[in-house]
Amino acid sequence: ELIKKMKFSANLGFLWNQLPLTTAIHAAKEAGFDAVECHWPYDVPSKNVAKALKATNLKMIGLNTRRGNVQAGENGLAALIGREEEAQLAIDEAITYAAEINALNIHVMAGLASGKKAQDTFIANLQYACEMGRQHNTNILIEPLNSKDAPGYFLNSTNHAMDIIKTVNCKNLKLMFDCYHIQLMQGNLNDLLKDLISHIGHIQFASVPNRGPPGNGDVDFQDLFLTIKKLGWTQPLGAEYKPTGDTEETLNWLHEAKSL
Repeated sequence: ELIKKMKFSANLGFLWNQLPLTTAIHAAKEAGFDAVECHWPYDVPSKNVAKALKATNLKMIGLNTRRGNVQAGENGLAALIGREEEAQLAIDEAITYAAEINALNIHVMAGLASGKKAQDTFIANLQYACEMGRQHNTNILIEPLNSKDAPGYFLNSTNHAMDIIKTVNCKNLKLMFDCYHIQLMQGNLNDLLKDLISHIGHIQFASVPNRGPPGNGDVDFQDLFLTIKKLGWTQPLGAEYKPTGDTEETLNWLHEAKSL
């Protein structure tokens, strides 16, 4: 019997992203979210974020490692050959910040790379990240991105991500299953979720193909949410979509999903 209510996390990289991070945390609470997550919170002192989380009684699900030189188009460092030192500094920074705000997950961004040497580099950096994460009970996540939005990104399939997870072989390395990216690259979300659920650390979603709020496009969200619920998933699902206008006006799906 499915008694537990679905829980949802607001991704503040996209939702309320015009507001300062601490204000956005309060907005997410007011809107009825159960948790929050973000991309790169590093410009905001961690103590300010911790204070907002405490005031709202929300958990921060996770954050990303820095992308590197964004002006030069970089999108992560961990698979870049010859950038190991910088990648490890970014991992240290993310894990320290996460510990200070009691966040569950760090998404280690691979970057634009391909080939065996990049794979070896990524694996070594992930082993380092898992070791560091273990000291703070932090999970390390890797995420396949679709090649339209993130051309050249090292990971673009769940198969590749699973190969790496099995090679690294650390309990705290898990898959970030972003339904938007995976539907664009592979489709078959319900089957993939069933196959991979024991390796998933966090699930995110947005409508496909426009990355807007759920309720339009190729994915039947009621069906998807029920599948996830039946698999016994109890963590908040990450709403990582691009609001069309004010975030508050895009939240019909949230009220519907909460009553599933």
